[in-house]
Amino acid sequence: MKRSVLARRRVPKAVMEPFRVVAAPHVSEKTTDLVQEHNTYVFKVAREATKTDIREAVARIWNVRVESIRVVNVKGKKRRMGRIAGFTPSWKKAIVKLAEGDGIEVLR
Repeated sequence: MKRSVLARRRVPKAVMEPFRVVAAPHVSEKTTDLVQEHNTYVFKVAREATKTDIREAVARIWNVRVESIRVVNVKGKKRRMGRIAGFTPSWKKAIVKLAEGDGIEVLR
């Protein structure tokens, strides 16, 4: 007898290591303004990372409280080199708002 799709047991996804989740800070004029005005930081993160993975990684690496997270999948841009056309790699961006009083000194 076959079991239904809903009756299957779900296997929990393995939690990613913090330094594999957060690849690098994304620094631009806009992100600098976000840090100064809204205590919000922007990171380049692993494509397979979830909001929960990102929240735990940022909290563990910098010992801060994360208030909210927004995630954006950034599509690669079309580029040409002579006759050869291609795309830059797609990547995932996480916009992380920290709790009042917390901050990451390296990025300020």
